[in-house]
Amino acid sequence: MRLSSLLLLLLAPLSALCASPPDLVGIDFSHHDWALACDNTRTCRAAGYQNEEAADPLPVSVLLTRYGGPQQPISARLMLGQYDETVLPAKLRMQVDGHDLGPLDYAASAGTATLSAPQVAALLASVSGPGAGHVVFTGDDQRQWTLSARGASAVLLKMDEFQGRLGTPGAVMRKGKRAESSVPAALPMPVVALAKLAAARPSDAALAGSDALRAALVAATPPDDCAALQPDQTVSMDEPVVPLKLQRLSADKLLVSALCWRGAYNAGSGYWVVNAQAPYEPQLVTHFGTDDDGRSISGSHKGRGLGDCWSMNTWGWDGKRFVATSATTTGLCRLVAAGGAWDLPTRVTTVRE
Repeated sequence: MRLSSLLLLLLAPLSALCASPPDLVGIDFSHHDWALACDNTRTCRAAGYQNEEAADPLPVSVLLTRYGGPQQPISARLMLGQYDETVLPAKLRMQVDGHDLGPLDYAASAGTATLSAPQVAALLASVSGPGAGHVVFTGDDQRQWTLSARGASAVLLKMDEFQGRLGTPGAVMRKGKRAESSVPAALPMPVVALAKLAAARPSDAALAGSDALRAALVAATPPDDCAALQPDQTVSMDEPVVPLKLQRLSADKLLVSALCWRGAYNAGSGYWVVNAQAPYEPQLVTHFGTDDDGRSISGSHKGRGLGDCWSMNTWGWDGKRFVATSATTTGLCRLVAAGGAWDLPTRVTTVRE
């Protein structure tokens, strides 16, 4: 499954039960060699990469971060490709459109750097301008890492739009005379307080083998969301039917989980909140779960088998429903780092135990 398709499914509101509280909905967007993620606090992060269509490009990525609100600067961090074992340069310089921007504040042991304000300004002017843009990072060993400008304009325009900066002096793409004070303020991070779980009851375990509960789950879940749960599916010779796992949430609610699908390098389990007694009325939280501790559910999936890009989601039980507590990816699949280069969230919260 392609990362873009997987993310659309992961981030889609599967039911009112797992919907986020009514607040700003984050976005993710990508075009060519750039990706954007803006979260529910109005913070935006844009990541640019090498042009994979160029001849033997060395993997590299730059992360631009801008908080919501007026007068907010853009910061930039660099990561040199290190997915494969490689010797990183001891020093690094930056050139933009043929001009030397000097040495970077570079940590050779990590292969990462922080750009200065003048370096950020030069980079933005280059990749967002009408030309092709030519941003190069040169090591003291003369190797060069080239940042692509393809897709940067579209991504930066989308970032300005999301943060309400279009037509202001602080916009990257479409500057204007609209007052900077008109830019919407950053929003506070929502707080999700996890509820304590009720103690298990002796009758809970027996429900795992209930044909009526299984039938209710099948009836309430689209077959494509949980193919393994369908009566005509066989998971393995040892398990002719998918086993159900139960966890008591409260006096009248249970959390039920079961394997829903398995691919070449990913798998996903379904999680439902059900009534403790019939009628069970299952409410699907997600069919992309990979782990849980009863009151928190998480899903973590590779964008491809190489493991250089991931998507992660979490949900938490607040006593009434499972609330989306985080949604993030590590950016495009560009062999920058094992496990992905960055954290690009579209949903952030403060979770209180």
